[in-house]
Order: sequence, then C-alpha cells, then structure tokens
Amino acid sequence: MRISAPIVESLDTILPEEPLLMMGAGPVPIPAKVAAANGIVINHLGETMSRIIEQVKSMSRYVFQTESSHILGVAGPGSAAMEMAVANLVAPGDRVLSVSNGFFSGRLAEMSERVGGEVTRYTIAEGQAASPEEIAKAIAEVQPKVLTIVQGETSNTVCNGALPEICSAAKSAGCLVIVDAVCTLSTMPLNMDEWGVDAVITGGQKGLSCIPGVSLVAFSEQAWDKITTREDTLRHWCLDAKLADKFWYQSSYHYTAPVSGIMAIHEALRLICDETLEKRFDRHLKCSLALQAGIQGLGLSLYADKASRLNSVVGINVPDGLNQKEILAAISRDFKVEISGSFGLNIVRIGQMGEQCRVHNIFRTIHALGSTIQRLGGEANLPLGVAMLEKTLQEYQPQFG
Repeated sequence: MRISAPIVESLDTILPEEPLLMMGAGPVPIPAKVAAANGIVINHLGETMSRIIEQVKSMSRYVFQTESSHILGVAGPGSAAMEMAVANLVAPGDRVLSVSNGFFSGRLAEMSERVGGEVTRYTIAEGQAASPEEIAKAIAEVQPKVLTIVQGETSNTVCNGALPEICSAAKSAGCLVIVDAVCTLSTMPLNMDEWGVDAVITGGQKGLSCIPGVSLVAFSEQAWDKITTREDTLRHWCLDAKLADKFWYQSSYHYTAPVSGIMAIHEALRLICDETLEKRFDRHLKCSLALQAGIQGLGLSLYADKASRLNSVVGINVPDGLNQKEILAAISRDFKVEISGSFGLNIVRIGQMGEQCRVHNIFRTIHALGSTIQRLGGEANLPLGVAMLEKTLQEYQPQFG
C-alpha cells in the first residue's frame, strides 16, 4: 500500500491577512533585524560562526551582568535552558528547596525531582511574593544544596522582588541558586554576580524580543565547579553542560547548532546593548506602569498587589459576568490583538516585554481591551483609561542610569 501525499493549505491561506499584535505572555513581536537574521544559514562550525558566538557570549555577559565564562546557548525553549540548569546542578540525592509561586516555579521543582533531587516545595500564598525572612528559615531547616526560584512568575504575574536578599541567605548557607529569568531578563535589573546567582535561565521569546526555540543559561564559577567535578554520568546528552561547552568555548562539535536562531539572538542582544540596560529598564517600567494605570482607568482591577506585582506580565481580573475565553477570542478577532489567559486563574494577561513596550502598542491594546469588554456587555471607561495611560506616560521620571 502506497501512502499518497496529503493535500494541505499554504501558510498564505492559514495566516490572517493582518498580522496579530502579540501582546500576551509570549512570544512577543520581534524587531525587523532579528527577523532578517533568522533567515540566515551558515556553517555551524566555521570561522564566521566562531566570531558570532564570541560576540553572543560577550553581549550576554552584559545582559546577565556577569563575568562568567560559562554562558551556554540551548537549542530549545526556556524550559530546555531550565532543564539544563537543573540537570547539571542537581545530582541524585541532593536536597533542593524549590520556592513555588505558581506554574513555572513548580516546573523547576518537578524537573529537580525527575533528576533525583530530594525536593522540598516551599509554596507561597497565591498572588504573593516570597519573603526573604521566611525563605531564610526554610533554608536553615532544609539545608538544601540547591535553591530554585523565579524572578517573575509568568503564570500569575507575581515578582519575587526580594531576590537579592534571598540569594544572599542561600549563599550564606552554601547553597547554589538557580533563577528563572525567562520573562524578566533585560526588562528589569538582574545582577547575577552582585546578587550571587549560580545559574540564570532565559528564553529568547520574551524579554530579549527574539524568536522562540533559542535560549541562554549562565553558570557561576561555583556552579561550574560542581558540574565539572560530578562523578556520575549525566542522563541528559543534549543538555550536558560539559558537552555544550565544547561548542560554545572550544569550537568543537556537540550537535548541529540552531544557526539561524543564534543569528537572531545575536541581533536581539546587539539591540539591547545599543539601547543600554538602563534605558531599556526605564522603557519597560514606563510602559508597564502606564498600561497598568490605563487598565485601572478602564475600571478593571489588577490581579497582583502592587508590592508583589510583576511589571513584565500584567494580570487583570476578568470582570464579573464575562468569560475569559470569550474576551481572548473577541479581542483577537475584532482588534487583531493577542493577549493571554492563565493557568487556572480567572485572569487575562498582557505582556510588557521587549517590543511590546512601545507607546503605540499599549495605546492600541488599551483601546482593544476596553472596546472588547464593552462589546461583551461589560463596563469599561475607555476615555478615562486612555487618559490615565497618557498621564502616566507624561509624568514618568527615569529611575535607572
């Protein structure tokens, strides 16, 4: 029996004529230079690639704020970088304290369990940030070798703002710290060396404004010492940091690198360096605070308290009588703006990462959200929402640099 070729539609007939404005929790819109770089393919082991890799590492050190010589790219999503950090730093039988604010911090705990770690989950009350005092007590009780934590919990828009203090407590106890910065790196300060972080994870498709499927992880010298002195054979082959090091630092073969993705992340990092972190932090904070003010001006409420609120992903409570999925479908269909739902919570989420943080994008999103709420029978004060957004933009004073 011979199987015939299927009849399929071309992408031209599947994709909408007017592209959606991606304002959800990721992926985010990408700059034209990043998109163009993603169309390039070269020899993954040639001299040109070696020069590009050197620049990627140099720019990454700036973005991670580290002098580490152990920054590795990962051919996979942010979760693959997360798994590389966990698999290489959590040995079977290691005690792990996993600070759990929500879905993605829970994923760090699950990954730690899968590689044989003895995991204690320290669950934070829903919608709240981790307390450094409470985490310090948990560290003293558990005596972990590794602590996992997110800087920003994308799923419920909570930010662990006391991350520096938590890292300090962990380092005082001789504990390695793994930080998920997938939705926060380059949108807000994260000083890897100064704070004493041992592994920082990020994905291309959020704060870096790059494509999905290419990620970065940075290891401290202390973390690298553990990696290189482990006597057991890592069960992961693609995610073995020592093997990845052969490509990223020794111009040797590991597997065929995602050449186009590396080109894209090179350009994404270059644009960050050109903008500077300080200006980028201000742009993100200015736009996010303006968006939040606009949402509240509409008469909607934000999910997380101000003290625990993540600025790079903003959570909005679904108004009484309205349906989350209907809001998502209507705003996409009628206004060509894509926002996100959540993982079990009755909220919608709007991203403020990378290219999402442009004034024209947040004005369009506030108009689309307010109009959608009105069309579905809810109440939204659209003029006040726009006015509050504009007022916050005008009154913002730079806070970085």
